[in-house]
Amino acid sequence: MSFLTNFLLGLGLAMDAFAVSVSSSTTIRPFRVSDALKLAVFFGSFQALMPVLGWIGGSTVSGFVSDYAPWIAFGLLALIGGKMIYEALYGDPDGKINSLNYSVLFLLAVATSIDALAVGISFAFLGTPILEPVIIIGCVTFVMSFCGAILGYRLGHFFEHEVEILGGLILIGLGGKILAEHLLWI
Repeated sequence: MSFLTNFLLGLGLAMDAFAVSVSSSTTIRPFRVSDALKLAVFFGSFQALMPVLGWIGGSTVSGFVSDYAPWIAFGLLALIGGKMIYEALYGDPDGKINSLNYSVLFLLAVATSIDALAVGISFAFLGTPILEPVIIIGCVTFVMSFCGAILGYRLGHFFEHEVEILGGLILIGLGGKILAEHLLWI
């Protein structure tokens, strides 16, 4: 695969992580650059790790991933999106919302990188070398997640809780989109 193909693949896979970074950073008060880096490291790492796991698993995992991955992604994104909406409506308006604890970051990273696992499985079926694509996918996701977190923080000041609710709805919508695409292909 060419660099351009891998880069475009990385952009496509990073879109969910970008949207989640924008949504997540609206809830963080006070926001620091280290928060954006934490999001970027988690999302970039998982987007790079999941294709490797898919590639290693190959055909053994393909049946499980194709059948249940959209439901898992939907459930995780809906749960976290619902929590964001709840926090926006009923959370402490003056306190920091601790949406960047490691368990939440882990769930978000897994939910947004399940499609990368499927890409890794397809790489295994095609006999495609994995090193260059995963480095590019991880780097593109890192940059997009970092920029998304900064953008979300900047937008969050203008709309306060409305952006938190919108962010939660975006996460639920992403999960619904993943599930709908799966159901259309059945």
